Amino acid sequence: MEEREHLGSRLGFILLSAGCAIGIGNVWKFPYIVGQNGGALFIAIYLLFLILLGIPVLCMEFSLGRASKKSCTKMYQTLTPRKKGWFWHGKLALAGNFLLMMFYTTVAGWMLKYFVDTAAGQFVHVTSQEVADHFVQMNADPASLILYMGIIVALGFGICAAGLQNGLERMTKVIMTLLLIIMAILAVNSVFLPGAKEGLAFYLLPDISRVQDAGSGKVIVTAMNQAFFTLSLGMGGMAIFGSYIDKEHSLLTESVNVAALDTFVAIVAGMIIIPACFAYQVEVTSGPSLIFLTLPNIFAAMPLGRLWGSLFFLFMTFAAFSTVLGVFENIISSVRDLFPWSRKKTCLICGILLFFLSIPCALGFNILENVAPLGEGSTIMDLLDTIVSRIILPLGSLLFVLYCTTRIGWGWDAFVQEANTGNGLKVKGWMKNYCRYVLPLCIGAIFICGFFV
Repeated sequence: MEEREHLGSRLGFILLSAGCAIGIGNVWKFPYIVGQNGGALFIAIYLLFLILLGIPVLCMEFSLGRASKKSCTKMYQTLTPRKKGWFWHGKLALAGNFLLMMFYTTVAGWMLKYFVDTAAGQFVHVTSQEVADHFVQMNADPASLILYMGIIVALGFGICAAGLQNGLERMTKVIMTLLLIIMAILAVNSVFLPGAKEGLAFYLLPDISRVQDAGSGKVIVTAMNQAFFTLSLGMGGMAIFGSYIDKEHSLLTESVNVAALDTFVAIVAGMIIIPACFAYQVEVTSGPSLIFLTLPNIFAAMPLGRLWGSLFFLFMTFAAFSTVLGVFENIISSVRDLFPWSRKKTCLICGILLFFLSIPCALGFNILENVAPLGEGSTIMDLLDTIVSRIILPLGSLLFVLYCTTRIGWGWDAFVQEANTGNGLKVKGWMKNYCRYVLPLCIGAIFICGFFV
């Protein structure tokens, strides 16, 4: 039997785990939902839910991986071989990873194309209408979408094929380092723009009246959802990185480290976007269009805008690609636990398969635009996103929690023994009833709210 691969350093583990969690949801979604939900007070509520919901589930997923030294497709069989009712979830989690990448590779391709186009000067001296037309024209061109999606797939599996340490870990360290450097440069530039002071005040100074205007209930539900989904829990992505590390540090400590880095990136992304919006008197609540329609206009009006715009979309590309690499590794490891293939063979087969599976999503904006699976105006991407974010992620997380806290699964004692092995923060006995009863109810509420909010 081939020896289990392992990461070369603790830093590599933290950057890989955080990189998988740090995705477009952090740098695209977080700033505009902060804008829509009252600014600084929303961030405080979000951080509270991150501690109450995100970190405990993350700790459990890390524990399952480290104890089993397997991917999601085999960890249940390893930990509780006689409890076969859990085995099916590993296959569902693998399917969820494929479904996620079937649309996420297209979105990552968007970011890469916008970086190329911005660097090439296509947003210099353009009108607002021309900026809007650019996004429409990009999605109307199937060849372009498939090309950039294909580049993302080929680069991702190519890096993973080079090995866990020599490919994935080494490249993630480079990408995450560059991402953090670019973020710092962009944030400093935004903070010192004329008129940015009001944006910083909106973003960082609590004002309960803004929360009341947005609707207190809506703000709380949105914060709970964002805190839960930001860490990419429920599909075994964090379990796989847990399976690659040693037992030197407790997993609650590692969970806090990963969540802190993930949150840091989200908050700094807001410091890049929100002060710039205030400086150029742009509405910060404009939703997903903020990235592709609003910000190119800001960069077009900004001194050295071509440079700042290029850096911003390079940063967005790195953020998206760090998630792609993390999920690709989960797919590779899961498939290798099912089939006796080498890493390179698995990467080749999975890369080809995922490329063809992703094509319908890329075509959903042009050739297949009349396919509206969720009603008029919806796309294939909307369907895939709904299945993953509203069903697979919350239900998968719920199963992880039940497995780690009840006797029908692995059980609380086994989970705590694994989580507390090593130096650092420990899971305490008083947390048992919270994790066994309150946490599942909260995740159930998130699942139900996903269909109504």
